[in-house]
Amino acid sequence: MPEPRTTALVNIGRLFTGALEQPTADHDALLIRDGVIAGLGEQVDPRDAERVIDVGGATVGPGLIDSHCHVVLGDYTPRQQTVGFLASYVHGGICQVISPGEIHAPGRPRDATGVKALAVLAQRSWSTYRPNGMKVHGGAVVIEPTLGEGDFRELAAEGVFLAKFGFGAFEDPVDGEPQVRWAQQAGIKVMCHSGGASIPGSLAITPEVLLALHPDVCGHVNGGPTSLDERGVARIVAETDMMLQLVQAGNLASALRIVELVREHAQQHRVILGSDTPTGTGVMPLGVLKTMAELCSLGGVEPATAWAWASGVTARFYGLRSGLIEVGRPADLVVCDAPWGSVASDAEGALRRGDIPGISAVLIDGVVRALRSRNTPAAARPVVVRPEIDEPPGSGHV
Repeated sequence: MPEPRTTALVNIGRLFTGALEQPTADHDALLIRDGVIAGLGEQVDPRDAERVIDVGGATVGPGLIDSHCHVVLGDYTPRQQTVGFLASYVHGGICQVISPGEIHAPGRPRDATGVKALAVLAQRSWSTYRPNGMKVHGGAVVIEPTLGEGDFRELAAEGVFLAKFGFGAFEDPVDGEPQVRWAQQAGIKVMCHSGGASIPGSLAITPEVLLALHPDVCGHVNGGPTSLDERGVARIVAETDMMLQLVQAGNLASALRIVELVREHAQQHRVILGSDTPTGTGVMPLGVLKTMAELCSLGGVEPATAWAWASGVTARFYGLRSGLIEVGRPADLVVCDAPWGSVASDAEGALRRGDIPGISAVLIDGVVRALRSRNTPAAARPVVVRPEIDEPPGSGHV
């Protein structure tokens, strides 16, 4: 059966917008037309929709964005030798992932030609390959000393807009400052490793190095997995405009301290979330949701704010269309609720308690990609779809 052109979500109990300035809205319905959000609230008449999804009072939010996911090529992680991990991450509410460099590619080249070839190959591959609908922003160039100013202009012309610093063959990380600047001048967003070395052959990146390099994103500012010293982190928050990436595969105590610093300096607009997986920490389909639950329950972060950090803030920084619930945006959506058996009454209450919400539906570009998530606990209130549809395979590739 072909996908319907129009779908309406009705009986929405709570709507997370993904916009930090207004993280919730009082709309109880949402209309999708041709994969795009076409109406909200009173603009929606479910009689106009070919498919109706009754969410039964549950929460709807924009699809989550994992801002630090170690993709290589295909839905396979060489580090953990796991097939289908991205299709599984969709069941954790993640509709998009951003590569920090295809650093786990076996035999990763370091010469300029090979470095550029890998980045362009990955960018081209991920631009057309979408496991279970997942949008992968791949092809992040790993910055090496062999790259010159013209190489970054060439990469940008080929569509590469991401770079990662911290795994190149620099004797001293500060020596990479020219390459970081050349990348930025070419319009490429630079994420920098921070903290202790995460894999053999990589370098520890201290706060002093970060202050000298001044990348666009301080990758896993709470440690990846080894954290930075507290005074250095305080300087990064107070003295720079770098995006502050908090990850699951980091140091939780450090993440909570950073949340306090962010509040103290009113820098909530700089926080983005990621899993920093698959790595030695493993494959974690619920990595972003788990980080949100920890920050809300232990750090006092409002659930709608945490959701915005994992969606709209990231989308705006990277210039992505998906990640916000606004008319005209792609319909990447997550329907979730308190997990079955929780004392919480809804997804917000679950996050405040540190419970993982139960996901009852995930849509990407308006297409239902998951029902009854195979990774979260069951949602207390399942969705009802009319007319009924078969359970999406969840591991399919398109």
